[in-house]
Amino acid sequence: MSSSTSSASQRIEALLDEKSFVEIGAMVTARATDFNLKQNETPSDGVITGYGTIDGNRVYVYSQNAAVIGGSVGEMHAKKIANLYELAMKTGTPVIGLIDSAGLRLQEATDALNSLGEIYFKQAMAKGVVPQFTAIFGACGGGLAIMPSLTDFTFMEETKAKLFVNSPDALDGNSCEKKDTSSAAFQANESGVVDFVGDEASVMAQIRELVSMIPANNDDVALADCGDDLNRTCPDIAGCAGDTSILLSQIADDNNFVEVKAGYAKEMVTGFIRLDGLTVGCVANRNEVIGEDGKAEEKFAGVLTAKGCDKAADFVDFCDSFGIPVLTVTNVKGYEATVCSEKRISKAAANLTSAFANCDVPRVNLIVGKALGSAYVTMNSKAIGADLTFAWPDAQIGPMEANLAAKIMYEGQGSDVIAEKAKEYAELQNSANSAARRGYVDSIIEPADTRKHLVYAFEMLYA
Repeated sequence: MSSSTSSASQRIEALLDEKSFVEIGAMVTARATDFNLKQNETPSDGVITGYGTIDGNRVYVYSQNAAVIGGSVGEMHAKKIANLYELAMKTGTPVIGLIDSAGLRLQEATDALNSLGEIYFKQAMAKGVVPQFTAIFGACGGGLAIMPSLTDFTFMEETKAKLFVNSPDALDGNSCEKKDTSSAAFQANESGVVDFVGDEASVMAQIRELVSMIPANNDDVALADCGDDLNRTCPDIAGCAGDTSILLSQIADDNNFVEVKAGYAKEMVTGFIRLDGLTVGCVANRNEVIGEDGKAEEKFAGVLTAKGCDKAADFVDFCDSFGIPVLTVTNVKGYEATVCSEKRISKAAANLTSAFANCDVPRVNLIVGKALGSAYVTMNSKAIGADLTFAWPDAQIGPMEANLAAKIMYEGQGSDVIAEKAKEYAELQNSANSAARRGYVDSIIEPADTRKHLVYAFEMLYA
């Protein structure tokens, strides 16, 4: 067995529970004979397909074998993958693809091209029916690069994996040395296609964790045993309003927050937690990234960006498709104000607003800082259908910051008058109390009690 053949099999073994894999279509080989293909052996036609379990959860998996014609996608190779999708949709089972391929098999021409289209079709039909995962360990270029974007979650090995529609050297004015647009870093941090990056062992561990956390299909419910105290207080959580990834880990069962697309649009956090064993999807504004030393490594403006809205909208759509309740953590004062942003922000914010408004799963909004203007309305406000809204006592909720409102309303007045009116406006119109009196906030809660209130809120809404 060659090293590449071994890699294809070993990846499946590393991913699945021990001795759980059952292969399907092991005897399939290429039918084409043009361009001397008949002289080449094509065991399994370059892709190992079958099923097994991850922590006891059944999954279908395919792993491309780069030792067989570069793992290229030919007619029978593609039919094996398409058949796997058929079985997955019939049985309500997730699909995991392990990619390592030279691309389309040119020797099979239109047969290969048509069969690649059949994979696209099956992936599109499976969208919102069963979760789809793609992990890239080698090349994934040209038409194959569409496959990861048709799935729900994409993983890349950090050094050897390459993902591209056009190679870096084929881009006008670019070269691989100048900017490697096929690298995991580019695809995770700049294009936003990739959710997780790491070495091969880390990628397998990340897939296993995510598979165990989300439902197996759109009729399933993701529940797990909870050993964490439902009434546990979080005494330090008030200091986490800036970095909401830390806030989410504090309220989660066993402090476990699984972030997706962590490197992309960092001002918007998306990921999963469990509350009393129930998986909850989380969307949160973030104003800073706090490092392990407790200091801010990056700071953001506290505004909605086009990239952040797109990232959050896709995530909310996924949660809605699979019946996963949604928690939003709001701390936003407006929209990004740049020429580049202005090209896309209204459309992106509209898409996020629509995602929330059309969402049928239970939704809770937690306001931990500023909730100002129409940017707040977009962030899962009661106006667009949030079931429950909680606010911390110092939250600011209103059309704009009080000092700006006072300047507009009392234009031409002295600074003392504006300062006095700003204070009055903050108390009467821009506070958590004023919003609660009008019914826009259901409860004002102490930060330390946040976990308890959210646990019982979702229990009530999901009953």
